[in-house]
Amino acid sequence: MELSRRRFLAGASAGLAGTTIGALGFGSVEVAYAAAIRPFKLIGTSETRNTCTYCSVACGIIMYSKGNLAKGEQADIVHIEGDVDHPTNRGTLCPKGAALLDIVHAETRLKYPMVRKPGSDKFERVTWEYALDRIARLMKDDRDKNFIAKNADGTTVNRWLSTGFLAASATTNETAWATLKVVRSAGMLVFDNQARV
Repeated sequence: MELSRRRFLAGASAGLAGTTIGALGFGSVEVAYAAAIRPFKLIGTSETRNTCTYCSVACGIIMYSKGNLAKGEQADIVHIEGDVDHPTNRGTLCPKGAALLDIVHAETRLKYPMVRKPGSDKFERVTWEYALDRIARLMKDDRDKNFIAKNADGTTVNRWLSTGFLAASATTNETAWATLKVVRSAGMLVFDNQARV
């Protein structure tokens, strides 16, 4: 399509007239209409406060879900937004945090423990009991095999150097303190979180 000078000037004039009308106050009708509808969007939902899990900033989020767990109904998250009362982010979210709802509903999201057995080319679903028992057993066997109680000088060191621990950085101070105590009491020296990875 070829744009003539006359059509360009007519289009630009119409755009200028529209923005002028909006600047004179006629655009506030749409804003008032949207503000009147917004509260109805979340009627009948349950509000749950949480922390965004993406990075070590630990922004506060509010998740809204429909469905009553007390009645045995499935609760589906329908909206996620920043928590305006949270001291870290004051209601703002980065692009990844703003897309949390898409990640919650993603079909590729891991929802249960999976294991790939030796020689297999696919992952199989397992129960949480199996997964936690297997992790505990492998950690115990490795610690028994590689634990160093004393160094070459005979000084007690209680070290477990063959295993490390990767913790979540978006946790509370209390959880981080308890995690550090458990990891260090087991003798692990390698300890980090995803904020540094």
